[in-house]
Amino acid sequence: MNCVSKYPQLSETYEKVRILSFEEKKAAVSDENKMNTLLDAILDLKKMISHKTEIIEELITELESITWIDESGKNELMLINDIVSSLKDFRSTLIRFYVSMNFIREKGIAKTEINQFKNAIDDLKEMTNDLESRFFILPSMPEFQETTKELSLV
Repeated sequence: MNCVSKYPQLSETYEKVRILSFEEKKAAVSDENKMNTLLDAILDLKKMISHKTEIIEELITELESITWIDESGKNELMLINDIVSSLKDFRSTLIRFYVSMNFIREKGIAKTEINQFKNAIDDLKEMTNDLESRFFILPSMPEFQETTKELSLV
């Protein structure tokens, strides 16, 4: 369609609006696809963070059972020492991942999942400290040994 007017500005503006309108209609479908891709990526990120959190929580449950081991010989203590060292390394890696999500956190994306992940990292630190204390720090304290003996008589 061609618009003829004695004012060239009207014709030029008409053509410009016509082209812009057409391009925007074409872009709307593309923009919707881009938005959907972005939303899918956010959902994938949330799932990945939640999965990491679940793994950490399951590990903590396993570690809790180790704290109840009564008799531990040299081999067991060496294994527990290796577990504690590996846990510290694992936690450092998790913290680096958490820090790498600063930008995402600042934007408010996956806020709940990231907070749960951070709490799981904190719980892992506490459990690591508990293991280390239970097997390497407390047993060397006379008060702990006395209390343990009294509790075993109950």
